[in-house]
Amino acid sequence: MNRMGGLLCALVLVAGCGGNPYLDASLKPAELEGKDKVWFEKNWGAPSAKSPRFFGGETWTYFRIAGGQSGPLLFNFAPNQCQITLKFGKDEKLSSYSYSGC
Repeated sequence: MNRMGGLLCALVLVAGCGGNPYLDASLKPAELEGKDKVWFEKNWGAPSAKSPRFFGGETWTYFRIAGGQSGPLLFNFAPNQCQITLKFGKDEKLSSYSYSGC
């Protein structure tokens, strides 16, 4: 019976170690530099929010779940909500980005 419990715990740990593609992509600015709005909509989907920038361009905001913390015995899982902000220039290409809560 102890072997089954150990195996079950190992499977749960391995299953919970998957990556978050949105967070992984947001942490690689060199790969995203120069990408346009069309690329982000195609690869990340529609943003959660859009707003115009004062001197032209647009700001997009994405909210994603990026891991989390669980209480004792895997109960009370509290996900970390990651906010990714992308700023596009007048040419509709990414000019800067930021993220928080990841």
